[in-house]
Amino acid sequence: MIWTEVSTPLGPVTLAAEEAGLTGLWFVGQAYDKGPWVRAQGKEGDCPVFCQARQWLEAYFSGTFLPVKVPLAPEGTAFQKGVWEILRTIPPGKTMTYGQIAGLLEARGHRRVSAQAVGGAVGRNPLSLLIPCHRVVGAQGQLTGYAAGLWVKRRLLELEGASFDSRGRLIR
Repeated sequence: MIWTEVSTPLGPVTLAAEEAGLTGLWFVGQAYDKGPWVRAQGKEGDCPVFCQARQWLEAYFSGTFLPVKVPLAPEGTAFQKGVWEILRTIPPGKTMTYGQIAGLLEARGHRRVSAQAVGGAVGRNPLSLLIPCHRVVGAQGQLTGYAAGLWVKRRLLELEGASFDSRGRLIR
């Protein structure tokens, strides 16, 4: 496993990769930040997937929302991967609720799924931004849980064109 650190307008991120592709993108210090573990277990370096990720990040933070072509190899349970697959379908500037995602999973044949279970999977997304968990909001449009902090979530959504009312709820 190799890793590198990349600067973004919202703070540094750690990238991690293995042969299959990018395995992690964490804001330094976020909840579930595996960056310290990756640094201890892997080696710092560079690779083509890091170059692709840096180019995507530059475009994203300049307001150009390109499809993610970076090879992704997140590790997680089948349920988590199912949630992350749905997250990848949410376009920039759009959002879904935890409940909507639960409904989609149920429609795909999963047994009853709670919004809380979806929230747990969203919160453990190892590829922030590339698997856009910041586009998931509460049932009333409120910003809820984001591993890098709600201020980062809000800034990302604003970058994508979202607006908020005086109470901090998303205007749809």
